[in-house]
Amino acid sequence: MAEKRFYRELYGAKDLVYFSIKVEQTDLDIGARSMLRQEALQLVKRYRSDIEAYIRKDNSFLTSLVPIKCLPNAPAIVRRMCDAAQKAGVGPMAAVAGAISEFVGMGLLQYSPEVIVENGGDIFLKSSSQRVISIFAGTSPLSQKVGIKIPAEDTPIGVCTSSGKIGHSLSFGRADAVVVLSRDAALADAAATAVGNAVKTGDEIEKGIHLARRIPGVLGVVIVVDDRIGAWGKVQLVKL
Repeated sequence: MAEKRFYRELYGAKDLVYFSIKVEQTDLDIGARSMLRQEALQLVKRYRSDIEAYIRKDNSFLTSLVPIKCLPNAPAIVRRMCDAAQKAGVGPMAAVAGAISEFVGMGLLQYSPEVIVENGGDIFLKSSSQRVISIFAGTSPLSQKVGIKIPAEDTPIGVCTSSGKIGHSLSFGRADAVVVLSRDAALADAAATAVGNAVKTGDEIEKGIHLARRIPGVLGVVIVVDDRIGAWGKVQLVKL
């Protein structure tokens, strides 16, 4: 049975049209001013094809847990993932969900002035109005009780989440949620993974924040472990 993505119910806005796109492992929930399912589907297929073709040339791109260099003439999305991985100190696939969210989202902006693309908790957001993204942190008592306010002028932005307790993505930590904000959604995804790997207890929240601050391009971070929360940077937390 597929895992229900509760956070998809938390940030939906009534002023946008929402639709889903699923191609193999890629499962997107998209909000835009109009129905753009076919346009989004073509973008998903294009960028998945770019990544899959590159993996056939260099399988280490799929399996490496540390940064690697891209081959010459790598597709743009692959180069972005390699760059994000290098900055965050993780493998390039740690950036895949954020990268697909942003590349699909940027492609849809030619049809809609506002776009939200969510991919397994990794969000690309371009909005003409303020939005609030709720933090889903599994069984933590803080889950769905705290949100991040995103002013329109701060978009486009990537808001990506890693968890050591929720979902199927590889994490070596035990944080309920690590949320990273960056102008680069691939970097936000990779950085969330790196910070998530470093945080195993509530006492290590400060350690995680220190790591996030050292990653170039990270604008802010929120870390939730059980009933404890820490934040740094350009983060406006709101009670829900």
